[in-house]
Amino acid sequence: MDPAAPRSPFLRSRGLLIPKHPQITTGRLRAALRSDSYERKECDAVARVVQEGDVVLELGGGIGYMSTLLSVTRRVARVTSYEANPALIPYIRSVHAANGVTNVDLHNALLSPEPGPPVAFHVRRNLLASSMDRDSDPDSITRTVQVPRQPLAEALAQVCPTVLVCDIEGAEADLLPAGDWSGLRVAVIELHPQWIGQAGVQAVFDAMHRAGLSYYPKASEAKVVTFRKGW
Repeated sequence: MDPAAPRSPFLRSRGLLIPKHPQITTGRLRAALRSDSYERKECDAVARVVQEGDVVLELGGGIGYMSTLLSVTRRVARVTSYEANPALIPYIRSVHAANGVTNVDLHNALLSPEPGPPVAFHVRRNLLASSMDRDSDPDSITRTVQVPRQPLAEALAQVCPTVLVCDIEGAEADLLPAGDWSGLRVAVIELHPQWIGQAGVQAVFDAMHRAGLSYYPKASEAKVVTFRKGW
């Protein structure tokens, strides 16, 4: 490489352009992006089961990687993405813009089983460590904001998803059993048994089975579990 050549403002990962960011694309995350190992299990799962034209509900938008991948490589009709961390919203939009993605409806909100008041969310110097838990490293908090809640039933009625992609750090055990998922064709869920325990894992499986979806081992690996209708 010519040392005089300007450095690219992007990382490349699975054919996507990921904007460099001094507080986000660092350390292990940068290495995982460059090696195409970032969210590998989820990426492998959606590659197996998501089809062109699907309508996706994404719970946990993260850095915008999955919604971009779904739009660019799976050519889904639409993604509606919910991300609680307000500090990530501008970055997610920059990832979408870098890849020409225009079919993602992004919400800075929490889905909840019932209506309720906004929830305090604590933004930290390490943006990826921000959370609703104030007590974990309170000295690193730079600001606290109120994140609105939206009832799950309302979101499902508006989106009418055929695919669910869910990574919400343990909230799956309470949220997913509260929804009517019978309209889904596929669900890809990252479980967090270290927080939700066996009862929480069982609650997620039961919720999917009530919706008429069966566990699909060919697109499941470790904590990433896939459910599919009619296979």
